[in-house]
Amino acid sequence: MIAWRARRLFDGTAFRTGAALLTEGETITALVPERDIPDGAEHRFVEGTLAPGFVDLQVHGGGGVLLNDAPTVEGLARIARAHARLGATTILPTLITARPELQAAAIAASIAAAEAGVPGLAGLHLEGPHLAPARKGAHDGALIRPMEDSDRAALIDAAGRLPLLKVTLAPEIVGPEAIAALSAAGVLVSLGHTEARFEDCQEAAGAGARMVTHLFNAMSQLGARAPGTVGAALEDGRLWAGLIADGHHVAPANLRLALRAKRGPGRIVLVSDAMAVAGTGDRGFLLDGREVMRREGRLTLADGTLAGADLTLARAVRVLVDCGAAEEAEALAMATSRPAELLGRGDIGRLCNGARADLVELDETGALAGVWRGAERLA
Repeated sequence: MIAWRARRLFDGTAFRTGAALLTEGETITALVPERDIPDGAEHRFVEGTLAPGFVDLQVHGGGGVLLNDAPTVEGLARIARAHARLGATTILPTLITARPELQAAAIAASIAAAEAGVPGLAGLHLEGPHLAPARKGAHDGALIRPMEDSDRAALIDAAGRLPLLKVTLAPEIVGPEAIAALSAAGVLVSLGHTEARFEDCQEAAGAGARMVTHLFNAMSQLGARAPGTVGAALEDGRLWAGLIADGHHVAPANLRLALRAKRGPGRIVLVSDAMAVAGTGDRGFLLDGREVMRREGRLTLADGTLAGADLTLARAVRVLVDCGAAEEAEALAMATSRPAELLGRGDIGRLCNGARADLVELDETGALAGVWRGAERLA
């Protein structure tokens, strides 16, 4: 047994002082007052804040690898290792709109990785190809296409073999019948890269859609008489929303407005939208043969289009706090317990009995100072 003590503990929802975290092997057994630490426990003291490992629901790559370029078990493992060292001990690898054979390879690799027990992988996120061309962003418009019956069948089959399958789609392209079929099969349907009207999003939520991908970006905006996808994401409590809080994708004023306006029970969660350069010093990479440049905390195509984000969840938490959008505990919950709740996972995102001992240490500035996976420290 190990008794972890820190300047303060964040349990997933609130800060604790004068408390100790007890672990045995890879598992948390209790969170107790320091006076109740059992005799014989090994003591470990952390100088900063000890919190659950981050849960990131949108990761395109890391460690020099983009999932679209390496849809293999080793590619997935390399991405997961890179993000674990950045504090995200659980990730949802995300495939950008791709050819059917590449998507099939990513699904097969994700199933094999789950069967092999590759640590840190929550499943697979397919962002596209069933999107609105007018809102394609950095996706290759030539690869965007409608959803056929064979596509639906393949996704339903994959959902039955993966721990989790998330699919980002445009509801005006796919339609409520297909959304209902996917949702009934266990697919986490997320609305994104869409021109959908507010009413379209409400109909999609009624059919089972549960999320909106990267709020404000690549979607119909909030207008006076047309609330659009942004309005639906904020007003409809059935929908959760991912948010890229890097200071570039969403203006600070909109971060503040969104967090004040969001109606529950669906909540806002932080996502990194990270690309291949995450965890490296690389200055750029190729996306479908197009150069993506890394400059001043931004990733852009040659025409200035944002192409993913140069972001970690530790930094996203700091951005929310520094711009006044959220108190520190709320921002940390958006990177830990809230995404875990959306996934239906009780074993991650919280410091509680039965959860994995995946932990991060944050210093007084909020910067990452240490990471443990299953109570073992990572380099």
